Amino acid sequence: MREHFSCRCKRASKSSGGFSLGKDQGKWIFAPQSSRKNAGASVLLIAAILMVSGAAWGQAFNGMDRNDYPGDGLLGALHKSFSYTSYWLNAPPDEKATTWTGKRAVLKRSGFGFMVLWNGRLDRELKSAALKGMDAASLGRNDAAAAVAAAEREGFPKGTLIFLDQEEGGRLLPEQLSYVLGWVDAVRRAGWRGGVYCSGLPVDDGSGGTITTAQDIERQAGSWKIPLWVARDECPPSPGCVIEGKPRLPSSALGLPDAVVWQYALSPRRPEFTGGCPKNYAADNHCYAPGVYHGPYGFVDLDTAASADPSGGR
Repeated sequence: MREHFSCRCKRASKSSGGFSLGKDQGKWIFAPQSSRKNAGASVLLIAAILMVSGAAWGQAFNGMDRNDYPGDGLLGALHKSFSYTSYWLNAPPDEKATTWTGKRAVLKRSGFGFMVLWNGRLDRELKSAALKGMDAASLGRNDAAAAVAAAEREGFPKGTLIFLDQEEGGRLLPEQLSYVLGWVDAVRRAGWRGGVYCSGLPVDDGSGGTITTAQDIERQAGSWKIPLWVARDECPPSPGCVIEGKPRLPSSALGLPDAVVWQYALSPRRPEFTGGCPKNYAADNHCYAPGVYHGPYGFVDLDTAASADPSGGR
């Protein structure tokens, strides 16, 4: 994926349209206004679903992601290294369409699990929509309905975890928070699971400390847990462009309890973040699996997860 991750360092407000953020033992907690009393039950349900989906205690699995479908011919070689792959339901960042449409069946036959993705809105799009009279939470709910409909068309079972791709990093601005929470809530209300792909890179929080988007989402959501797919490619904690024989669990490697996937290497590498990484990228600064040719369809981003099917999409 090609991340923007520009810093958004203003302090998010404690309330967003359609939601309420209250305090529980000194911590802010998020819940839809109509269902805050059910937050505890939701946490238990999510935990149960994650266990059923294949997460193994203390075990992690290697996976890959990329914006473009790699082609049927590479699936056998790629599956020798990876248990699961990304799957875009709509156009990835900077693209006009998704090339993954209709590929779930062949990927499943090839043995892959899934990380199902929906590309979210940039802040400028949220502000533009507001000028036209649509608030960010409503836009999030509309996009959630489109994501669920796309997942159904692709044949994913109801209850699959769909990740919202949040491309901009740092603390979320109020409209970004409203959009993200509106999207996650609407996906869940439809009977699916909603997670967020976001940055785990620390940036200046404007008050002498640092913040990551992943930390901000965990803090804003509180006891209403949102599964996170966290992108952090700096070394450490990343090992660089290497497929580890014993991959690390995202939650322990990143210190984020809600992290279920860790994207630890990107293609091409980003010199501003990977200068301290081992010299294990290919000469063209991309990552490739063993036995996969070096070319435009062979490079991948690298991930580790607590399940061989992080979205439960098989």
